[in-house]
Amino acid sequence: MKYAYYPGCSLSSTGIEYDMSTKKVAKSLGIELWEIPEWNCCGASSAHLTDHLLALALPARNLAIAEAEGLDVAIPCAACYARCKATEVEVKNSQEMKKTISEVIEREYAGKTQARALLDVFVNDLGLDSISALVNKPLKDIKVASYYGCLLVRPPRLGFDDPEDPQSMDQLIKALGGTPVEWAFKTECCGAAHATTKSDVGFSMIEKILTAAKEAGADCIATACPLCMNNLDMRQSQVEAKFGKNYGLPVFYFTQLIGLALGLNPEELGVNKHFVNALGLVKKLLEAEGRRDTA
Repeated sequence: MKYAYYPGCSLSSTGIEYDMSTKKVAKSLGIELWEIPEWNCCGASSAHLTDHLLALALPARNLAIAEAEGLDVAIPCAACYARCKATEVEVKNSQEMKKTISEVIEREYAGKTQARALLDVFVNDLGLDSISALVNKPLKDIKVASYYGCLLVRPPRLGFDDPEDPQSMDQLIKALGGTPVEWAFKTECCGAAHATTKSDVGFSMIEKILTAAKEAGADCIATACPLCMNNLDMRQSQVEAKFGKNYGLPVFYFTQLIGLALGLNPEELGVNKHFVNALGLVKKLLEAEGRRDTA
């Protein structure tokens, strides 16, 4: 099973642990990732607010390189996926746009290769049964709030799951031996860059998500977006200070949870790089596994 791999800008910087865990987990699951050579930024999110053609051309170049190799593109970042999928769909639906894009990027692009969310690849291509069969350290007694964010499954014409009540990550958590919690904020926006530019607005949006996850009984949050990770993890202490709350709620990329369930080293998955201490929950998991082994 082979895919072109588009890491996007964040996975080499603020989301490096997403890249680390993606590569480790893909290798363990028998998925070959061919990183697109000399890939460029997809333009999320400034390009589509600036120029429509630019917003399509930036992802199209990466997709065209993968198309020449005959490979669909596995994309970890929710924002990158949304921009690439929008380009794929528009080019497929318009011969005029296909011609224009090919001229702009100076290479043929017909929209034949599919932009695929990494979560979709794992759940629907590889399959939950295949993943479950490789689990040797199940996430037993770990309650997880699956957080999809506002871009991964929206808009509906681009998404691969229910736009209001998606289930793919929840099903994955079950396959890993964990317990997905029921909560109403799984597709709410985290505020994106508002935490920086309009902190009162951004912090309020983050607070609602963290509070909802905590009230649902979650031990942690799982996400598929580097920006969501930044807001929920890095900004958590600031939100706690502003609203006088104490969450202590670890946030993981879903790939890290897969890796932990497969028995991979937490540091190789980048778990030690989080702002909110996530190793405590990993220790709890390992201790529970140890008790089961000696029972």
